[in-house]
Amino acid sequence: MTRSVLSWVLEKLGQGHDVALATVLDSRGSVPGKPGAKLAMIKNGEKFGTIGGAGLELKIEKALYELIKNPYRMATQGGRIENFLLYKDGKGKEVTALDSLCGGQLTVSLEVINTSPNILIIGGGHVGKSLSTVCNSIGWEYSIFDVREEFSNKERFPNAEELHNSSVSDFLDSEDHLSLSRFSDILLLGHDWSIDQEILIGILSKIKANQRPRIGCIGSKTKWSAFRSAALDANIPKSIVDFTRCPIGLPIGAHSPEEIAISICAEIISMDANNTSEDN
Repeated sequence: MTRSVLSWVLEKLGQGHDVALATVLDSRGSVPGKPGAKLAMIKNGEKFGTIGGAGLELKIEKALYELIKNPYRMATQGGRIENFLLYKDGKGKEVTALDSLCGGQLTVSLEVINTSPNILIIGGGHVGKSLSTVCNSIGWEYSIFDVREEFSNKERFPNAEELHNSSVSDFLDSEDHLSLSRFSDILLLGHDWSIDQEILIGILSKIKANQRPRIGCIGSKTKWSAFRSAALDANIPKSIVDFTRCPIGLPIGAHSPEEIAISICAEIISMDANNTSEDN
């Protein structure tokens, strides 16, 4: 059971869901869940595993749901450990008492496992390369798309999760909203404004506002004004178009590719810390 629960957790993390996880650490007496038993839950209430059922499980499910409503805050606190006494006369003791006659006691850890940013970098040029270096240093996953093979290959990006070389249309034909949601952020850093505009409109036609992935585009306000008009002319809903950030990066006075990459990652950290990421 432990292996299947952990596989489910990894699957959900890969889909962009934060996961709340309960694990039985210790048990004494007559209890439904033994050490190692696990129950996991994502924000929409979907769950997997069991810590034994009955009133204890309902109590744990409620606790997990409360945790997952604000996963970032809980993860920064490091989780918590609770003791449960399965006996109705346990009230007043330093345990959570349940209306039960089992008489057992168990200790349960409650934690939230956050997804890490997983970025699709559109454009493997100077900024894209610098961004990959920052991602490598802080343990973020990233993938590369570039129509130019020399800017999207294993030699240039040895740690990339995915490398895409194709036309924009071929790439877009292979993706839909669900598949794109494997990325937390899609960042347009291309060398050619027409390619950026084409892939931006294509991606915006497949996603939903305020849901994963977030979209960011490097460039000036003038560039964004032209892109925005083109997207609206392509009948992309205004709510979707305005979901895009342009320019990207915190305003720290960045100029070099390395500085711009740092400002972009800092912005992503800030958005996650303020819980402005998509509602899973």
